[in-house]
Amino acid sequence: MAPHLLLVLRILFFLTGVSYAQSVSTVSHVSVKQGGSITIPCLYDQRYRNNVKYWCRGYNWLSCSTVVRTDHPKTSGKTSISDDINQRVFTVTMTSLSPSDSDYYWCIVERKSKGDDGVRLQISVTPGTPELYVDQQQMTGVVGGRVTVLCYYSSQGSSGRWCRMGGPCVAGGHYGALDGTCVKLVQEESRTSNGYVLMVTMSGLMIENTGWYWCEKGDLQMPVHITVNQPTTTQSTTTITPSVTNRDNVVTNENTDEKHQSLLEVLFIPLSLLVVLIAVTLVTLKLLRKHKDKKAKDQPPNTTVQPADPENDITYSTVSHTRGTAKQDLNPERHGDLYSTVIPMQHRTAQRAAEPDGGLQHSGPTPEIQ
Repeated sequence: MAPHLLLVLRILFFLTGVSYAQSVSTVSHVSVKQGGSITIPCLYDQRYRNNVKYWCRGYNWLSCSTVVRTDHPKTSGKTSISDDINQRVFTVTMTSLSPSDSDYYWCIVERKSKGDDGVRLQISVTPGTPELYVDQQQMTGVVGGRVTVLCYYSSQGSSGRWCRMGGPCVAGGHYGALDGTCVKLVQEESRTSNGYVLMVTMSGLMIENTGWYWCEKGDLQMPVHITVNQPTTTQSTTTITPSVTNRDNVVTNENTDEKHQSLLEVLFIPLSLLVVLIAVTLVTLKLLRKHKDKKAKDQPPNTTVQPADPENDITYSTVSHTRGTAKQDLNPERHGDLYSTVIPMQHRTAQRAAEPDGGLQHSGPTPEIQ
């Protein structure tokens, strides 16, 4: 049954001029504020580089009406079309949108020998805040730098995604890589739009990252084009964020966090060196103190020499002699002996204390000299 159904579908597509094998892709549903504008990218296969492309309005392929074409007319009222064969993308821009512009549209590649190839999308124009929108659809960065895109949405619901058109996606709250570039997605509550914001940061940009991307939330997408240029003397490889008046505070918070992180990185090395220096100093002081204590322990104890008391060095002597004639002979063998008693101070002091008259001795009357 299935093979027969597939055959019927192929015949139907061939008769109606519509290709069943789509080689064209775009977003499926966008929401735009009344009075605003929107650019829709339509990615096509390499073999369609030289084909005519056109923009058609209507739910059904057979009954849709052509609005603009890449050959003629390229502009009709507030709608224009352009084709970038190098990027294999043709874009349609609609300006000054009103609720009456809400409808289904088609990105179509014309094929003369076969049925045309195309894909359908829906555009919703609302007088209030769109369910999903960005500050601007065109972003610019430099090689080696980074770019930040803010995607606003009204309800939290499921997590958002950031996708490369015709390529992979990165889910919100995660890190990922798209074509060799690091992608970080952070979902937070918006402080200015009474909703939420998906902050997408692409860092380490390369020329190959130039192209179309989109924010996705539920069944809604919002396309964003990123252009990566070579840095010049006046350009920097730092963060490039949307330059609009209704910047969300979350960007300010991110820049503040980055400044704090840079400050910590700058202070980390000197603080580390200071800690190492303090540790080396403490260890050195401890070793010196240990060496000093050991040296003092190995030395012999000091001998304290008491100072001499001059009173203790006094020696008292009692001298007794016999006087002879006025003319004396000092020879002891002829005139008798000369006696002397030497009493040390300590014994003399004790002797004085024992004598009742203070230690004074009288040996009788003074001998007269004959």
